[in-house]
Amino acid sequence: MTSATDPHPPTEPASADRTPPAPSTAPPDRAPRWSLPALVAILVVAAVLYAWNLSGSGMNTFYSGAIWAGTQSWKAWFFGSLDPGNFLTVDKPPFALMVMGLSCRLFGFGTWQMMAPQIGAALATIWILHSSVKRVWGHVAATVAALVLALTPITVAINRDNNPDTLLVFLMVAGAALALRATRDERLLPLLGSAACFGLAFNTKLLAGWIALPAVFALYVYASQAPWAKRIVNLLSAAVVLAVSSFWWAIAVSLVPAADRPYIGGSTDGSAWDLIMGYDGLGRVFGGEGNGGGGGGGGGGFSGAAGLGRMFNDILGGQISWLLPFSAIALVGGLVLCGRAPRTDPRRMALVLWGGWTVLHYVIFATAQGTMHPYYTTALAPGIAALCGGGGVMLLDAFRRDRRWAWVLPVAFGVTGIWAIVLLRRASGWNTWLWPVVGVLTVAAVVGMLVLRSGNRARLLTVSVAAAVVASLAGPTAYAASEPFGSSGGGGGGMGGTNPTAGPTTGGGFGGPGGGGNRRGFPGGGEMPGGTGQGGRAGGFPGGGEMPGGGSGAGTGQAPGGASGTAPGGTAPGATGAAGQRGGMGGGPGGMGGADSELIAYLKKHRDGAKWLLAVSNSQSSAQIELSAREPVISMWGFTGSDNAMTVAKLKELVKKGELHYVQIGGGMGGGMGGPGGGNSVSTAVSNWVKKHGTAVKESTYSKSSASSSTSATSGTNSSSLYRLDPSDAG
Repeated sequence: MTSATDPHPPTEPASADRTPPAPSTAPPDRAPRWSLPALVAILVVAAVLYAWNLSGSGMNTFYSGAIWAGTQSWKAWFFGSLDPGNFLTVDKPPFALMVMGLSCRLFGFGTWQMMAPQIGAALATIWILHSSVKRVWGHVAATVAALVLALTPITVAINRDNNPDTLLVFLMVAGAALALRATRDERLLPLLGSAACFGLAFNTKLLAGWIALPAVFALYVYASQAPWAKRIVNLLSAAVVLAVSSFWWAIAVSLVPAADRPYIGGSTDGSAWDLIMGYDGLGRVFGGEGNGGGGGGGGGGFSGAAGLGRMFNDILGGQISWLLPFSAIALVGGLVLCGRAPRTDPRRMALVLWGGWTVLHYVIFATAQGTMHPYYTTALAPGIAALCGGGGVMLLDAFRRDRRWAWVLPVAFGVTGIWAIVLLRRASGWNTWLWPVVGVLTVAAVVGMLVLRSGNRARLLTVSVAAAVVASLAGPTAYAASEPFGSSGGGGGGMGGTNPTAGPTTGGGFGGPGGGGNRRGFPGGGEMPGGTGQGGRAGGFPGGGEMPGGGSGAGTGQAPGGASGTAPGGTAPGATGAAGQRGGMGGGPGGMGGADSELIAYLKKHRDGAKWLLAVSNSQSSAQIELSAREPVISMWGFTGSDNAMTVAKLKELVKKGELHYVQIGGGMGGGMGGPGGGNSVSTAVSNWVKKHGTAVKESTYSKSSASSSTSATSGTNSSSLYRLDPSDAG
């Protein structure tokens, strides 16, 4: 995709209609006047999209809790622990949390302090991509690439959230740009810098940070001018840097005795190496290891059934696929146009890099059998953007020079317009005026390009190309703008920050077709993911079908936290009682808490010097309570409820030392162990031991609303799942 406003238009030779052009090897040296202002304008627009109404957005409570913990304990900051007491970590390496945690240590804990580094990284990604594309294809291509990246809907959504993907994409784009420079300029230092960036990306999100590495390797092996011996030495040097920057954290964790470190969340044995190879590594690609299957319930259902068409389905289509057809045509067309140019041709190098980036991410995301959230696809956006800008310039040049190529660019824009109409019509009742406008504008632009190609009509042709660009970007821009400016108030869609998306909901549940649905609720309505989760359990969560927080399962209308009300993202994040909110998987505004204040007050009053305020079953619940109480809370079994972090022996030890007095099982605020017999054998054993040895705490003891009810006041029925344990109970 590009505009015809380049101040250095090519001069059409007499043989223009007989031979394809040879791509030039370098862009114009002097920047046109409009280039820098255009980049600044794009960065300003991006900053507004990423930051507007940010304090009202739904952060990911899971990461918010870990970031807060890192501001209270340097040990928690290093390990990525969910609480300052360092019982359990998040299920990823902590590099992104370290960056956000440092910001919060310097400026105080809050949404803006947490998100400032994220927004900075997002804007830097646009700048780096612009610079990299400009060096190869020129200013027009760079401007288009920057604009496409800034307006990609899923990128806007994730850049307004505290998930690690924003920093991940920044590091990968920086690594790719450095690799391209190292190959073109024959310099070792940028190659080593590239390896360091990809290593830090690994420490941000494990194997997801390495997806583009094969494209980098292929680029350097194919296009480097260095002799083979030097090429091999350089690659080995880069491999050493990559290994060090990738595995320093895992090695450091392994050197700390298990008794002195927190349990590594997402692992089966508490080790970082198991996390790398299992749940958050190969398990995401092949399923298993705590990941759901790619086609139905469990984690894979977040993005629909696995298959090469996944990027175009009802869930992901509006998030990432708008310009995929154009980028594919631009990639193939660009490679053909390079023809017999030498392997060191900069444009071919860039096509190999960004084309490889896009193909690798597409195939892995499309076929992944494990957990696949929509926001993962933000990693596709830089490749798509670079191909649209650079490949689009090459197609425009060929369109103007060679009659045999006169149909390619109009077809690319036509296909893009048709696909935009399909995506917009999926959003039933949402901006229904937009798709006819896109259709009319696309037709007018394509006809204008074909009619005005010949003759001295450069300005009119420029208008036609510009109209085609506007038509192509209208749909994704509308989706992107719905985040900060939509009726929902912006901020993470889906699971209130856990599964952010942009635009209207078009999927009927997690993975199924359908339309409509609540914009801020779960796709397709207000239900929990799946309907059937791992192991056949309803609700999609291990532990007997309960929502995190002890709700009663999918489709019941009960909010996490046990309070009846709407599902996350509905009218309110859980029902509001006499003393405040009673739940909500977003943790209230900004993912900063929102748990039952009465119970928290009771726990603080009767804490009796314990290290931890409470122990609950899963990480979302523990983070929610922790952010409200600003006290350490134990997550016994991690994000999915399947980590074997808490055992009967470990619980006895904590109770015996007086470090933990209260455990919550079953329903109620922040609990959700899955009920008796739910979850794995370890959680069942712990649940049974707590019930046998602990003293049940009646809800009426700490809840005024419960005490005033006839059931609690007259019969004294214990409707709570809170248990008190003292050292004597541990034997």
